Amino acid sequence: MISLASSRTRPEDSIDYITVSDPVIHADGINKYTSYRVDCRPPNTYGIQDSTGGNTGSAPDLFLQNNQSQYSSVLRRYSDFLWLYERLHKERAGAIVPHLPEKQAVGKFSPEFVEERRRALERFLRRVVIHPELFDANCLLTFLRADDVTFQHAKNVSQQVDSSSSGNFDGSASLGGAGAFNLTPKNASGIKKWFSEAKTTFSGDLVTSPDDDLFDEIERYIEALAIQMKRVSNQATGMVRKSKELANGLFEFGLAFHQLGQSEGEALGKKLELMGGTADTLSAMASTHADQEWKKLDEPFKDYLKTIQAVKLALNRRHDKRVSYTALLHEIQTREGNLHRLRMTPGSEGKAYSTEMSLQRYQAAAEVAREEYAECSQRVLREVDRFKREKAEEMKLVVLEFIMLEISVNREMEKVWGELVPKLEVGSAESVSGGENATGNSMWQQQQPQHQPTVVSMPPSQPPPPVPTMPSQPMYSNIPAPTGSESLMESSIQYRDNNLPGLGL
Repeated sequence: MISLASSRTRPEDSIDYITVSDPVIHADGINKYTSYRVDCRPPNTYGIQDSTGGNTGSAPDLFLQNNQSQYSSVLRRYSDFLWLYERLHKERAGAIVPHLPEKQAVGKFSPEFVEERRRALERFLRRVVIHPELFDANCLLTFLRADDVTFQHAKNVSQQVDSSSSGNFDGSASLGGAGAFNLTPKNASGIKKWFSEAKTTFSGDLVTSPDDDLFDEIERYIEALAIQMKRVSNQATGMVRKSKELANGLFEFGLAFHQLGQSEGEALGKKLELMGGTADTLSAMASTHADQEWKKLDEPFKDYLKTIQAVKLALNRRHDKRVSYTALLHEIQTREGNLHRLRMTPGSEGKAYSTEMSLQRYQAAAEVAREEYAECSQRVLREVDRFKREKAEEMKLVVLEFIMLEISVNREMEKVWGELVPKLEVGSAESVSGGENATGNSMWQQQQPQHQPTVVSMPPSQPPPPVPTMPSQPMYSNIPAPTGSESLMESSIQYRDNNLPGLGL
């Protein structure tokens, strides 16, 4: 019904060589899950230029350059997408990772929910492919290309690494006690607990960098933006809700006029039903309008709120790297003090050597943590800069599209109301004016020949004789005929008696 001249196209909509399709529900004993077919087509299927044909260097082009292999198709379930999401956070800490659709406890196997999740998963995957910081991540290539056995092996390995690194300073080499590279579960648990406590202890005395003030400003900006965007999103949701209420109100309004028209006469009843039919049409338009408002205004704002949350997660990743690096520096200081004390103590050469070896491992781990912290900080700065640029363009497109939608809808509604007016006026004005003229003319033609006034010449000294009354004739029968500019309708509308109640005469 309503078509916009400039429909907004999202960047991920152009990545049509990555698709998520064919959801299938599986029942494996007591377990039940839905699998999705993930297709990655070769570039030449869609006539996309390769690296020898003028590659622009954008993320989609570079992704295609690194994926010139044949067509691949794999089956993935929601937990596999979740694995990819978490691995992207670990491999590319500080990146603004696109959000996944939320989990749902009930109704997750209904056709509507499955289709909605399929679209959301496809959007997530395409956004990752065009992401300048994520398109070449190893976990993404594994997700798209690996067969079931290889993919499951990759998941198991990553889980083991994550479990080990949780007690080893965020992926650094094992830093256990005196020369022990392999931690027992007991020691790993103890170090994991110590590291968790260390993060809390050192949070108030973190290592500093020249960009700390800039990151503090970014955090304040994101917090303020989240509050304002939440407010706008709530208002957009309320507007959609009111549009739906308007659609329901117009439907009830039309139904009432239909019922009223059925109880009236033929002429009036038809016009009342015309009013009811117009209200029905407007109700359908308002319902469609509400759906389009949700799609073009409410949904983009909610999606944007999730992107802001992704920015917060990127900032939290940098904070985690900062805390990890700080904890290692504090541990190095402690071990350096212990080593100095052992060297000054006679007979402690063995313990001093063990402590020195442990100190060297901590120093190596601290160097790795420092590089990861610096890399994560730079990535966050790049991502926030990109986020601000894309935010301005995205908000402009959303607002312009909403304005065009409102203009189009109001014009359509105005047109429907305008088409109703002449339908209601047809016959009404003619019947009213025609009836009055016919009544006046008929009365005048019947009474004028029978009751012409008689002029009697009397001497001035004598008063004129009284005019005999004729009870059988109406009092307005002696009214003279209208002349010249007098209207026939004005001459035919007279009161029988001026002493009418309520006139005050």
